[in-house]
Amino acid sequence: MSDTETSVEDLKIAVRTFIHERDWEKYHNPKDLAESICIEAAELLQLFQWIESEESRGFKTDPSKLTRVKEELADVVICCLSMVNALEADLTEAVLEKLELNKKKYPADLYKGKAYFNHQKNDSK
Repeated sequence: MSDTETSVEDLKIAVRTFIHERDWEKYHNPKDLAESICIEAAELLQLFQWIESEESRGFKTDPSKLTRVKEELADVVICCLSMVNALEADLTEAVLEKLELNKKKYPADLYKGKAYFNHQKNDSK
């Protein structure tokens, strides 16, 4: 299976099934899942701690580093999908709605090629 063959719903079902088979639903409440998302994201970030940006680009050609990144990234996504399942939310709808908000907040003609956080600092003055 790959991204081109798998829907978000397929992933939600796979995660839901995994959780159900272990009777973990009782642990998958929004608060605990939000904590887990942060913890898993921190584990992903830790892989890049103390290295230069250019070195991080090399991870995609280093099989062992790429494997570790994919594992931690998968943990983040699994926790996010668990949150979506717990809240009975539609992830596609949420992502598309957020992109629309971001298009208004960061118009392409003003932000193209610019790091948005630099503008946030200036906007707050």
